[in-house]
Amino acid sequence: MNWQIACLLVALGSAAGAWGAASNSRPDLVVFLTDDQSQADLTPYGSRALRTSNMQRLADAGLTFTDAYVASPSCAPSRAALLTGLMPARNGAEANHSKPRPELKKWPAYFQELGYEVVAFGKVSHYRHTADYGFDSFAHDTFHDHAAIPAAVAFLRCRRSPGKPLCLMVGSNWPHVPWPESDLGYDPDALPLPAGSIDTPETRSWRARYAAAVTKADDDLGQIMDAARACLAANTLFLFSSDHGAQWPFAKWNCYEAGVRVPLIVAWPGVVKPGARTGAMVSWVDFLPTLIEAAGGKPPASLDGRSFLQVLEGRRSDHRDRIFSAHSGDGRWNVYPMRAVRAGPWKYIRNLHPEFAFTTHIDLPGNLGQRAYFASWEAAARTNDRAAAIVHRYHARPAEELFDLESDPDEQVNLASDPRHAERLKTLRRELDGWIRDQGDNLRVFAEPRRLSDPGSYGPGAPSGSEPPAPKPAATPPRSAARSP
Repeated sequence: MNWQIACLLVALGSAAGAWGAASNSRPDLVVFLTDDQSQADLTPYGSRALRTSNMQRLADAGLTFTDAYVASPSCAPSRAALLTGLMPARNGAEANHSKPRPELKKWPAYFQELGYEVVAFGKVSHYRHTADYGFDSFAHDTFHDHAAIPAAVAFLRCRRSPGKPLCLMVGSNWPHVPWPESDLGYDPDALPLPAGSIDTPETRSWRARYAAAVTKADDDLGQIMDAARACLAANTLFLFSSDHGAQWPFAKWNCYEAGVRVPLIVAWPGVVKPGARTGAMVSWVDFLPTLIEAAGGKPPASLDGRSFLQVLEGRRSDHRDRIFSAHSGDGRWNVYPMRAVRAGPWKYIRNLHPEFAFTTHIDLPGNLGQRAYFASWEAAARTNDRAAAIVHRYHARPAEELFDLESDPDEQVNLASDPRHAERLKTLRRELDGWIRDQGDNLRVFAEPRRLSDPGSYGPGAPSGSEPPAPKPAATPPRSAARSP
């Protein structure tokens, strides 16, 4: 590959600079992505149970965003939105494993026009999609190919294309399943469980394996940080985030906060104040225009994303007043389209087809192993009312959900039917309608659904003798939520 040839031709360490001194040159750009990591699962966001020393080290050097969101809570749509600056309905990658339309201008082209070498290692786009994006070179974009991290380190140390600024994107495969067989010394009984979990020995055992996967992601980040500091220019902009929440019930494949709210930390010596935090609401579609502007370019107005460079520079404390997210599905594993908007402390979710059963890789039999702990949830649901309610909520959702994130950050109390919030519900419903219309979103269903009326169609998800009834639709369903055949 091009980067390997360059490594043979360029002497080790030919790039000058230690990450941290002053420089007036155009910044090198490093984007590091973890795979399936909820925001709560690292120390800069308050976790005391998971070991993420490198994520904390980056936070100490940079700016931590408390309100960063992805466009979609599944891998391919989230990454396509990042790499096009457009939301899923506009770029064409709506269902998981889909690609954005080929004619769209994508991330590498913007930075190549600015004179950058643009390179990707690991899972930056979705698996085996990287060739469609136009990177100068890429490597190791297959499932759980952990050679990407040492390859990226070797690339940095040999320093390709001297004289050109670098835009390097690196994707870790952690903490995406399959999780490590070893728990890396985590005590399952000492780990807190996410809200909406059922506490069983199997749940705790698998949570410890997820924690180990997060620590492996942190190790990957540390290797890239150290190589960037040693080999790149002093004014390197380093951005870390995750493509959506963890593969855990009510996180990935959901527009709940655990699915769409993600870590975002940006370090940029001389520009970003170290150890700072911001509540500015930003979206993954904003990353492209922000880095274009940081590189000296002008972002096109046609993007859905908007630059938050002034937030990085400390000249603004806010960015967006609304965050929209969309989910369409993941083959027949998950056929449950939903749309959502967050405005201030309020979150509105529209489940387009409440007559469908919500299912995922977690509860359906598959080869990634998590069914082993979800089965313990189903067993608990047969004798425990609280467990039965959680399993019911997992599969059966109302047409509309409304949450006050200030008083209920874990989104456990749906206020959509509370008459005290009728006007707020109406306002957010109308705003989501307008956004759907502006996006040209046809609310398409991409696979045959599994229906609540037939629990046999979605496997062992419903506890024996407690078939979840289809929830009642909203009293006045919005027109844009009309059912497609």
